[in-house]
Amino acid sequence: MVTRWKSSINKIVSFIQSNKRLFLGICSVAIGAAIFYALFGMAYRYGGMSTKQTWFMGSVPNLFLGFGIWHIVRYIMLKVYADWIPKDEAFYEEWKDKWYKQQITIAIVSIGTLLFAYLMYSSSEYRYYAYNLAYMYLLLATVLIQSVISEICIVGFMKNQLNLLMERMTEINRKNLEDALEIERESIEKAAKSEQLKIDLISNVSHDLKTPLTSMVGYIELMKKEDLDDTMQDYVEVLSDKAEKLKVMIESLFSLAKASSGNIKMHMESISLNRLIDQLLADMEDRIGSSDLHFVKVMTEEDTSFISDNLHMYRICQNLIENAIKYSAKGTRVFLKTFVNKGGDKERVCLEITNTAGYLMDFDKDDIIERFARADKARTSDGNGLGLAIVSTYTSALGGAFDISIDCDQFKATLSFEKAECDCAGHHTEEVLELEEYLDA
Repeated sequence: MVTRWKSSINKIVSFIQSNKRLFLGICSVAIGAAIFYALFGMAYRYGGMSTKQTWFMGSVPNLFLGFGIWHIVRYIMLKVYADWIPKDEAFYEEWKDKWYKQQITIAIVSIGTLLFAYLMYSSSEYRYYAYNLAYMYLLLATVLIQSVISEICIVGFMKNQLNLLMERMTEINRKNLEDALEIERESIEKAAKSEQLKIDLISNVSHDLKTPLTSMVGYIELMKKEDLDDTMQDYVEVLSDKAEKLKVMIESLFSLAKASSGNIKMHMESISLNRLIDQLLADMEDRIGSSDLHFVKVMTEEDTSFISDNLHMYRICQNLIENAIKYSAKGTRVFLKTFVNKGGDKERVCLEITNTAGYLMDFDKDDIIERFARADKARTSDGNGLGLAIVSTYTSALGGAFDISIDCDQFKATLSFEKAECDCAGHHTEEVLELEEYLDA
């Protein structure tokens, strides 16, 4: 029996220790209620008190009641929401729904308590001989005060819960963002490795094809010198033409692979865009003359000097003009315009080449600058789909910008480079061929 009694006492002590807030609240409410009852007894026995005395004496039980109700409400809220873990995607809606239900509950309890206090006062004998209504007002005020205390406690708790949920969501979003970035990084790395493998394959294949192709071209040239009949001579000419086109394609592939891999040799120097275009048009005079196109130059009189690599800029502009020749409608005009764009922080030297296409252009910039992409999907014109890809890659490597705009059958390609002071000593990476050697190669 003694052991059982001690065990019960230990359980009670353990319960009180683990629920100190609840025990403290109940004791405080009990003390407040007892003082209130004693106050009512004093008023009933001695025929009432003055209004000042009533309100002064009533403040003491209100302090105990408020302290107790605060701890009890806090205890209940902690118990009710101890395991509340809302859904991540709708946590605020769930929080708001619980908030709304709490407000309804406390409003109902407050109104019910007010009615109960009024009925208790109305049914008591005290109201028949009390010389004022201070005690009734004190009852009603006590209910209102304790309701406000409960509301403040609930508001504080729910705001704290909202803050905790926001912090939790922030942490979850941060973790999700880190995971997404890690996945994206791995995806980019895989894509970069895959792209590098493609570039290496193209570079190796292009390099391996050069030697046998050079031999083929050599033998074809020897065959041209032989005394052949007209039919065989035509066959040799066709072979020579196809071999030359294959050579150009292989060289383009090799150049594009080198530029895409970043293994591109630069010789940065001051270049005049106007002079470069004049030289390029002179070099391509025969090609332009046989194209049935009319080229119109609109050159700015401003200085068009900028820092770039002469050989690669020549190749960029050459590819753009070749592209215009291949894909323009016969008998139309091709406009070459140079200008200096003074908008923004720095001036930019620009080249625009505008032509009228001889086919339906149902594509955008990203499509047309892909390797082997051709605007003329019917493939009725010459081309291998590498020209604009090389332009885009070279321009990016040289620090410029390349853009394409399409308006009905008007195709406009735009190059732009920042004007800057030349620091040739810092940009020299390797000696390269002169422009004339490049053209002869």
